[in-house]
Amino acid sequence: MKRLPILALSALAISSLAAATAFGARPFTLNDLLGVVRVGDPQVSPDGAWVAYVRTTTNLEAGKRNSDLWVMPFAGGPGKQLTRFEGSDSSPRFSPDGKKLAFVSTRSGSPQIHLIDLSGGEAEKLTDMPLGVDGGSPLVWSKDGKKLAFASDTYPDCADLACVKKRSEEKDKSPVKVHKATRLLFRHWDEWRTDVRKHVYVMDLATKEVKDLTPGDFDSPTVQYEDGGFTFSPDGSMLAFVSNREGIDREAFTTNMDVFLVPVAGGTPENVTKANTGADIAPQFSADGATLAVKSQRRAGFEADRWYVDLYDVKTKAKRTLFPETDISVNDLVFAKDGKGIFFTAERAGRGDLFRAELSGGPPQDVLKGGSIGSLRATATGVVFSKATLLSPPELFVLEGGKERALTNENASWRSEVDMGTRESLSAKGALGADIQYWLVKPPAFDAAKKYPVVFLIHGGPQGAWEDGWSARWNPALWAAQGWIVVAPNPRGSTGFGQKFVDDISQDWGGKVMTDLDGVFDAVVKLPYVDPKRQGVAGASYGGYAVNWLVGTRVDRFKAAVTHDGVFNLESMHNVTEELWFPDWEAGGAPWTPKAKEYYAKWSPHQHAHKVKTPTLIITNELDYRVPVDQGIQMFTILRRNGVPAEMLVFPDEGHWVLKPLNSKRWHEEVFSWLKRWL
Repeated sequence: MKRLPILALSALAISSLAAATAFGARPFTLNDLLGVVRVGDPQVSPDGAWVAYVRTTTNLEAGKRNSDLWVMPFAGGPGKQLTRFEGSDSSPRFSPDGKKLAFVSTRSGSPQIHLIDLSGGEAEKLTDMPLGVDGGSPLVWSKDGKKLAFASDTYPDCADLACVKKRSEEKDKSPVKVHKATRLLFRHWDEWRTDVRKHVYVMDLATKEVKDLTPGDFDSPTVQYEDGGFTFSPDGSMLAFVSNREGIDREAFTTNMDVFLVPVAGGTPENVTKANTGADIAPQFSADGATLAVKSQRRAGFEADRWYVDLYDVKTKAKRTLFPETDISVNDLVFAKDGKGIFFTAERAGRGDLFRAELSGGPPQDVLKGGSIGSLRATATGVVFSKATLLSPPELFVLEGGKERALTNENASWRSEVDMGTRESLSAKGALGADIQYWLVKPPAFDAAKKYPVVFLIHGGPQGAWEDGWSARWNPALWAAQGWIVVAPNPRGSTGFGQKFVDDISQDWGGKVMTDLDGVFDAVVKLPYVDPKRQGVAGASYGGYAVNWLVGTRVDRFKAAVTHDGVFNLESMHNVTEELWFPDWEAGGAPWTPKAKEYYAKWSPHQHAHKVKTPTLIITNELDYRVPVDQGIQMFTILRRNGVPAEMLVFPDEGHWVLKPLNSKRWHEEVFSWLKRWL
């Protein structure tokens, strides 16, 4: 269950951090977390002189966030605010001549593309798409600067935008608000998508004419993987895009997304990756246009399979794979400017590291160790990227000549005042004698002579990981600042420890992974500064499943539990979650098959709920279509019926994550209050 990106730290803040941890520094607070200045989506100008990025601030009193565009000299120096709008300005993209930035803004109501001169001034509105421009997908310039590609929702049976506008207006005016579903994948994450599709449009900047390049009853790019979903060829003649064209309904239970090429002048798309039945996403052209790089998975229906890098000859469609023997799964990737290799990021042993692989072949080479590194952008001498640690919020960096240099230092002022505690990477023995890595975060002003409560945080996915990276939602440093030892384990299913380690959780959700967790629990409570009588556990998504399972099978271990959007009844969830390939894979088949039924009986937490004694806070959200709201309600009902201390939070305006500032504030206050009450 895919995770949101985790970003960055400034090297300039290291000295501030050292000062902050000195005697007398105040602890990290919830307002600090909510007020963090967020920086992201760095873009390097064509001449390499400037870096544009999105800078987001939060007004805690109003409960609103504001995103503006900033630019700063690549060589270093103060940044300059380019847009000033109380709303969202995002997705900056330099024009090929480097004089302008295209971006997506809500300043006119719905998100639309605007254009602003790098020297400043008023932004020009370029689009008037009836259903708005998709800010989650990239904006892409053609190399000659004459065209701009973007994604927008549309009604697939409409022949033109006038039809889309009319349909949208009629829908808005109608007093009847009803969802009519005629196919599967009718909703996704937190939105209903019963009658719309996402298409790629191309605007001619001279005439402002807009053309739909991916017509039909398909999502192109797919709604499942939007980042890097389409791009122009260097000569501007073709557009590469990602789409799942397995057919109506089948797109809900297959991961077979393919990369297509379509002439920008219009025509029938060509499926470049049709021989592969796994997912193919994130197409990128080499600078000479001869090679198309694609991130690819091999196993159909498995969204957590290893991501390979496949290189296709654009003319012949011949394919070769970079470093197939190296057991590492690629995240971000970008062609190096020298044309000889690619830079990419990958998880490794609880960190997100930076690598380089040569196009000529051979194993990838280490370039830079995380923290957690992402948002790669190539430069003439290296890459711009973001980086984080568990104790350090987002900042941007550049790597040139093998040396790392900070570009931004947005959070230095408050970080100089704060003791963030300390972190360390440890390991314990798990199932079959495996070494299970975990992060341990100590609270501010830690005293080794004291006995502290311990809270174990279980990550989601289940194919995910606790990295040495920052989180705006589940932040171990903030939890530790409550006066607890906080432990974040990476058991079976965690990424970054080899594909077999990932595979070992499939159809075994309550098996070896729980033995791994027991190994971590047992090791931690033996530490001299941990109070074994005050153990708490918390988790979300699969982590919520793990909490639900643990409190029903280790009934005397924990004094308090928090389960957020956690899977509770595997059987009832199978047919209501929206991406059906996920439960099909994890259960070993469709819900009516004997294997799936055996899986429900063996591993569903609801089978053990009558044994729960642990005081449990349950959080479930009405817009969560991944783990629907009934999962939490079922558990709450059983616990209250059996006299177990239990409370439930239901956010009607949140999905799988609690993202709105004031909702997040309330979430943290309730969670921390609950754990403090029982620990």
